[in-house]
Amino acid sequence: MGQRLAILGAGNVGRSVAELAAEYEHEVVALADSTSAAVDSEGIDVTDVVKRKRSGENLGETAPEAVFETDYDVLVEATPTTLGDADPGFTHAKRALETDHHVVLANKGPVAERYDELRELEAGSAGAIRFEATVGGAIPVLSTIEDSTPQAVTAVRGVLNGTANFILTRMAAEGLDYEHVLAEAQDLGVAEADPTFDVDGTDAALKFVILANVLADGGFSLDDATVEGIQNVPGSALELAAEDGRTIRLIGEATRDGVRVSPRLVPENGALAVTGTRNIVQIETRNAGSLHSSGRGAGGPETATAVLSDVGRLPPL
Repeated sequence: MGQRLAILGAGNVGRSVAELAAEYEHEVVALADSTSAAVDSEGIDVTDVVKRKRSGENLGETAPEAVFETDYDVLVEATPTTLGDADPGFTHAKRALETDHHVVLANKGPVAERYDELRELEAGSAGAIRFEATVGGAIPVLSTIEDSTPQAVTAVRGVLNGTANFILTRMAAEGLDYEHVLAEAQDLGVAEADPTFDVDGTDAALKFVILANVLADGGFSLDDATVEGIQNVPGSALELAAEDGRTIRLIGEATRDGVRVSPRLVPENGALAVTGTRNIVQIETRNAGSLHSSGRGAGGPETATAVLSDVGRLPPL
């Protein structure tokens, strides 16, 4: 049975969820950005609303707050990730759970920084929270852990930032230095104008903090992670690694004891040496050995598929 979706955040992910929802037999009753909202309990005209967003107009006639007043089943939280108090994302999720609605997060902040509080709110709500889209885009990381049961998973490691991976791949392939490749990545739109979040390891660390929270049932935030980025990896280090049949990747690891993200040597032809913007996750299990999933870890439609698969796993309210 289809769910009625209220979507907060109309960037690439929020728009893509709205555009793909009908394929999954769900209805979009609200779409909001930071300034306005389109709301209709009979279902909004997604094509028209997205066209308005792209041309810089208001999404609709009402304030973003109106989303919470509409008749919805699932709040999709796709506003930009913020650190520390993780607001406004956390407050949005809190408001939905307190009124017995489901919440699906694409926003990493609340799950990485305030996991225990989210679970507490969920325990007192008729609604549930899901957050597959916060880790690895289209790759089914969290559902694989859930299906294996978190207790049977001993560690999760891998490459979970496409920008950093693209830069390291190009540095190795072309023998170029970091600054040169970063500029190229920015020209191609692979890196943001301010790439700090990606290259200093923060983005990957948030994802591995979420994984540690899932494995340990809470207790972690970004402050608990040991994080080193790629800004200081010299081209010469990649050349030396290549002579030895190895390369360097920004590898994260989550266990019940902690989170570590840093550039590490990996075999050139090994599973973790994914190229370009691809992501890979290696899930170590007690009973099923090592499970690998690889794919696109970012992008609007890719991440939207993770959001919508979460929506499909939710029971009717």
